Amino acid sequence: MAQQGNQLDREKFCCSICLDLLKDPVALHCGHSYCMNCIKTHWDGEDEKKIHSCPQCRQTFTPRPVLVKNTMLADLVEELKKTGLQAAPADHCYAGPEDVACDVCAGRKLKAVKSCLVCLASYCEKHLQPHYEAAPLKKHKLVEPSNKLQENICSRHDEVMKMFCRTEQCICYLCSVDEHKGHDTVSAAAERTERQRELQLSRQNIQQRIQDREKDVKLLQQEVEAINGSADKAVEHSEKIFTQLIRLMEKRSSDVKQQIRSQQETEVSRVKELQEKLEQEITELKRKDAELKQLSHTEDHTQFLHNYPSLSPLSQSTDSSSINIRPLRYFEDVTAAVSELRDKLQDILRETWTNISLTVTQVDVLLSESQPEPKTRADFLKYSQEITLDPNTAHTYLLLSEGNRKVTRGQQQSYSSHPDRFTDCYQVLSRESLTGRCYWEVEWRGGVRVAVAYKNISRAGIECRFGRNEKSWALHCNQNSYKFWLNKINTPVSGPQSSRVGVYLDHRAGILSFYSVSETMTLLHRVQTTFTQPLHAGLGIYTLFGFGATAELCKVK
Repeated sequence: MAQQGNQLDREKFCCSICLDLLKDPVALHCGHSYCMNCIKTHWDGEDEKKIHSCPQCRQTFTPRPVLVKNTMLADLVEELKKTGLQAAPADHCYAGPEDVACDVCAGRKLKAVKSCLVCLASYCEKHLQPHYEAAPLKKHKLVEPSNKLQENICSRHDEVMKMFCRTEQCICYLCSVDEHKGHDTVSAAAERTERQRELQLSRQNIQQRIQDREKDVKLLQQEVEAINGSADKAVEHSEKIFTQLIRLMEKRSSDVKQQIRSQQETEVSRVKELQEKLEQEITELKRKDAELKQLSHTEDHTQFLHNYPSLSPLSQSTDSSSINIRPLRYFEDVTAAVSELRDKLQDILRETWTNISLTVTQVDVLLSESQPEPKTRADFLKYSQEITLDPNTAHTYLLLSEGNRKVTRGQQQSYSSHPDRFTDCYQVLSRESLTGRCYWEVEWRGGVRVAVAYKNISRAGIECRFGRNEKSWALHCNQNSYKFWLNKINTPVSGPQSSRVGVYLDHRAGILSFYSVSETMTLLHRVQTTFTQPLHAGLGIYTLFGFGATAELCKVK
């Protein structure tokens, strides 16, 4: 009770603004007291309103009161200071729900500033002083305030746990001579030293990793800057080149237009000149015809004979036999020539665009190398790609069906002539070009070749067969065995027989893998190389298996 009364007295002599003991106290008409500087500062902020109030009861004063030091209250505060009265702690000094409270404070507890591992208690600044002044207490171990001090007490013997059993963790001394007798026990301090060394090594490892990662981050940042700079230059240069191409095309268009108009003017002028000449001749002929008509109607024979010799001879007729020598085409040939140029440019752009696009996608700093290769079929299916077969490449004895996904060896088909068509081998390429990461599956029967190839693979001769050149990679599948073919060299492949083969391609990394697909996936053959062009999926049928052999690009989910 005395402590509570003392606390109440302290609060009575505190300024409610600064929460400290009154300094130069002044009393307002409402009865509340403040430090003179505190209330002046408060009222200075209210001067613009011209109304001044008490911070506690809000009573207003007009005009601003003249403040006079309350000498009696000031003397009382000074007298009480000599008896040990201290300022009331501010609210933030009291312990909240999340704070460690002083175990000694009565009533409203202050925050603890330290905990003692010997006393197993926590102390505020005031109650901690004996640990700094009393010799026996100076030896106690002080730590940051903790709510877990009771965890240091042995629940069995109610003693401080100062020992460590490497079998049972922390124990007290009585435990070490009782149920832990014979165990590997050391002092908690000794075990802490050992674990501290381990912790230090862990920290050193972590710090080294932090430094390594920071270097990596810095390197990646440099890569970002380099990529951005290179991309900006490439875009600028590409725009400049395409602008030049556009201007060149516009210039050629203008030249063709000018040439056509010039030739048009020349030809029209020649035609009009001939037209005028013919019209003049017609006029002369009509005049001559009228003259002859008039003479023919003369009744006087003598007069007729007298006038006949005086008739002027006909002028030489214009030779018009060349006018209709052949049907005129005018400028249709020019249109055809321009159309031919367009088609050639489209072909060039189509071919070069694929290489440009591939070159762009090959810009891969170091991220693709760090991506793990798929392990399960579900992982592979993430890269599944829908592929269709190109009828323009199919041999004429191959029948395409199922939306151009299935090929069957059959009767000769009435395909149109095309430069991309295979003429000597029963095989076909996909319509889509393959770059990046992709996966597809082939269901086969009979004897087939599952392959990938560059588009510029030969279309004729035995050298065009998948796996018999440097531009294709092929897995030959039949009912008894697998073989991998590359550049005329075949490699026997062992693995479980399955009617379905999975193909995984990582174009950037240069990885091509073939898998036997059933309930599980088994790697049959893996290639590590460098692909220099986009690839196309290929399917081929063995001639010796005759009609009925099939291969189908499966729809996978």
